[in-house]
Amino acid sequence: MQSSKVLNLMLPKRATPRVGSLIKPSSFRAVRPFYTKNSGLRENSKDNTPVNPTSEEDLASRPDANATTSTDNYEYKRVVRDAADKGFKATWLNALAERKRQLAQGKVIDSYSYSHVNSTDVVDKTRKDSFAFVVLPFRDDPIVADFYVNAAGRLRMGQLFQDLDSLASKIAYKHTSPVEPMIVTASVDRIYLLQNLNSIADVNVILSGSVIYTGRSSMEISISARALRRDLPKEITEENLLDDDLFMTASFTFVARNPETHKSMAINRLLPLNEKEWMDFRRAESRMAAKKLKAVSMDLEKNPPTKSESAIIHQLWAASKELAQVHNKPSNVLFMKDTNKKSTMFMQPQYRNRHSYMIFGGYLMRQTFELAYCCAASFSHAFPRFVSLDSLTFNTPVPVGTILDMDATVVYTEHLHVPNSKPKIAALTDAAIDGNTIFHFQPTPINQLSLHKGDFLSKPGTLIQVKVDTSVQEFASEDSRKSGSFIYSFYAPRDMDEKHIGKPGYATVVPESYSEMIEYIQGRRRAIETANYAKSLKELHIA
Repeated sequence: MQSSKVLNLMLPKRATPRVGSLIKPSSFRAVRPFYTKNSGLRENSKDNTPVNPTSEEDLASRPDANATTSTDNYEYKRVVRDAADKGFKATWLNALAERKRQLAQGKVIDSYSYSHVNSTDVVDKTRKDSFAFVVLPFRDDPIVADFYVNAAGRLRMGQLFQDLDSLASKIAYKHTSPVEPMIVTASVDRIYLLQNLNSIADVNVILSGSVIYTGRSSMEISISARALRRDLPKEITEENLLDDDLFMTASFTFVARNPETHKSMAINRLLPLNEKEWMDFRRAESRMAAKKLKAVSMDLEKNPPTKSESAIIHQLWAASKELAQVHNKPSNVLFMKDTNKKSTMFMQPQYRNRHSYMIFGGYLMRQTFELAYCCAASFSHAFPRFVSLDSLTFNTPVPVGTILDMDATVVYTEHLHVPNSKPKIAALTDAAIDGNTIFHFQPTPINQLSLHKGDFLSKPGTLIQVKVDTSVQEFASEDSRKSGSFIYSFYAPRDMDEKHIGKPGYATVVPESYSEMIEYIQGRRRAIETANYAKSLKELHIA
């Protein structure tokens, strides 16, 4: 395997990008000119000839990439540049013209580039066949880090989510090749942060993953993120990546469809080769079965809350009645409806996925995360730390040229504090309530303070769960349809002393209506699942 070639980002003023050095994302997001270091192409160590980062030998022949745009460049080259010989390019204007032509013939196409079935043969493939990685050289290249840093100097997670979805898509197509079905993201089952990255300038990040489970037409892809406080290895394989460097895990489910019949399409089978791969396969198989069972048995729209959950609902109702009578409410206790943040966007073609007519899932993850972060930050009066994406299901795709409405609300909070101490709220002047009354309804925390300083739950604070509901409206209709729900969890450490309790500090959300209370209970159930997931992860690789 070739050594990884790290790309440097440069944004020259009014520069005209060279065709050989421009990297076009498969998601067709706004293109940023990417060049190798020193504004030139890196040379081959053998004969000192310049390496073209868009060459077939450099990118397509090896299962790796250097940055997300480098990963995407393979798809750009295959879909657009190579396709030029066939008389078409996957530009939006061409895709738009083709769709109109097909509609005139009474046909509906879902994908511009994946419109025909090349083969239906199904073969066995290994995890190594689909393994791919992305290098983000924050430590080695401050310009790269500048594109991924947030206002607090930490990693901008929304930007990383785009990379994760793009890499997962590449892994999916590597597994299904040479067949080219239409592959779409069905769900993001979880993205979980194991350790904090306090400063991205100190580390190089490697995202890597492979297919770990296949059904007939679906596959689960596991991606890990590692932070290296040392030089990057010359070769990156699944075997030489260390669990000690692991700071985040992600799990994606993709499904394959026949582009001609629009029905599910059989994909290559996964063949585990050792005990670890078999264990991962069986665990993924169990998760798939449990997810289907939970969708039926744990649906609060069809099944009532448990006895203990009903008791919590009664406490919530009593607390909301009590808080409603307070004239000067504490700044860190809010009714659920008052935490709401909204955003509306028009879906432009520059953010379409490789199929041309729908919006890239990673872009939706980024936008919903940014809104969820605003919601959590406004609620907690702090810079919240991302903990996990608890669940994400794409119910319906988001077409290019539609209006996307996003609606974010804090649906669950949980206080983590030192044992035998009570969290407090800001001082109240109203005699109807004292400093601790509002916390009487707080159920027993699911999570506990960690003894490891690097963990995000090592400090007292508030776990905040934000739900972002999305809906899509097409111009031809006044109605909007639900697209999906994105659930993000954040942690706001209580960094201030007792004189500044609540700014930031312990924050509390209080539901009022029965619907809001059901949202709270669902949030608590998700918090339990996330806590159990974190425990199993630590037992597997990090304890």
